Amino acid sequence: MQKNTFILLSIVVVLVASCGSIKDAGSEKLYGAVWELDYISGPRIAFEGLFPDKKPQISFNRETNQISGNAGCNGYSADYTLNGNQISFGEPGPATLMFCGGGEKQFLNMMRKVDGYNFDAEGELNLLVGKVPMLRFKKID
Repeated sequence: MQKNTFILLSIVVVLVASCGSIKDAGSEKLYGAVWELDYISGPRIAFEGLFPDKKPQISFNRETNQISGNAGCNGYSADYTLNGNQISFGEPGPATLMFCGGGEKQFLNMMRKVDGYNFDAEGELNLLVGKVPMLRFKKID
């Protein structure tokens, strides 16, 4: 009986440890890349109309827990908090102050609502509100 209990306990420990390593492996994909927006949910304006000149980009810094990039026109940076597949962003910090249309405002407002992330089958980064992908980014070189 004790042998069966030991075997069962060992299996549970291995399963728990492997699930933890899978979760950590997902967050590793965030780092060392520049992610460029290729979809935003919500606005009634075509994506190309929101970002006619430059698409928003985001990069994650593991050491400082900050993101940085551009919002389609102006640069931004903000703190982020990561807990498993949950993510949240602080208020964007110093940015340039050019006006470039409504796309930037749409993007930053949506970033404030994000509470999770995942990667799809193509390796694209989805930022979620609940379980719904609201922003989708592709990795660029």
